Amino acid sequence: MNNRYKDMILLADSGSTKTDWCLVTDGKPVLHVCTKGTNPFFQTTDEISEEIASSLMPKLERSVIDAVYFYGAGCAFPEKNRIVSTAIARHINVPIEIGSDLLAAARALYGEEAGIACIMGTGSNSCFYDGNEITSNVSPLGFILGDEGSAAVLGKLFIGDCLKNQLPATLQEKFFEQSGLTRAEIMDRVYKQPFPNRFLASFSPFIAANLSEPEVRSLVLNSFKAFFKRNVMQYDYRHYPIRMVGSVAYYYQDVLREAAFEMGIELESIVKSPMEGLINYHTKKNQ
Repeated sequence: MNNRYKDMILLADSGSTKTDWCLVTDGKPVLHVCTKGTNPFFQTTDEISEEIASSLMPKLERSVIDAVYFYGAGCAFPEKNRIVSTAIARHINVPIEIGSDLLAAARALYGEEAGIACIMGTGSNSCFYDGNEITSNVSPLGFILGDEGSAAVLGKLFIGDCLKNQLPATLQEKFFEQSGLTRAEIMDRVYKQPFPNRFLASFSPFIAANLSEPEVRSLVLNSFKAFFKRNVMQYDYRHYPIRMVGSVAYYYQDVLREAAFEMGIELESIVKSPMEGLINYHTKKNQ
């Protein structure tokens, strides 16, 4: 990315569920804005542009921005990156650079050091980062084929067990009562409506609140172990640190560390959001 000094930069960390925007000047955040998630695999330029126009621009008011650094889910291919940059450029006519959410995680977690960076939020992902760029990545494959340990997959596994009566009856009753959903509505949302990953991920708070149930804890623990086995253990995990970022990693960290221990993996650190690390990274780069 362009390293010349910028007076005011706009950073964005976008997952499939939400986008965190941060206006930064002299290395300090001056404004935080949260909008809906952006993913060019599922959204058009017009759809992304509309969300920026309605939810971001009114908050920015007359801020004079010198550059935008946008990191997002689905932003790993030039043709997808153009969808996002075109949408932003309609509203903010400055240099715009697009990177993947995985690059955001790596830069936030390691700066210019080398290590294994992992994301565990709505989706999950991992890579080996050499201190400058991502040199190896086990494809996450999305919530149907992969994304082990993610909120979407935890939700998928939990709903599957719930609908197939693999959970205690009292827990199933509690879930349907609190969610207000019927079996038919769940099937419709998963198979016929847009963003089933967001829908499934929305059950994560309920799952987290019921970790004391042995069946729920086992479901979560096994999904985390699958994440380490199918992703992290394909890197040189015995010789490089492993750090994680994301809401699931943060809120489930006790179970996550238990899973790592059972797999013989040393988990160095867990942070909720990459934003603080990104601010530090770009401030250092732009000096």
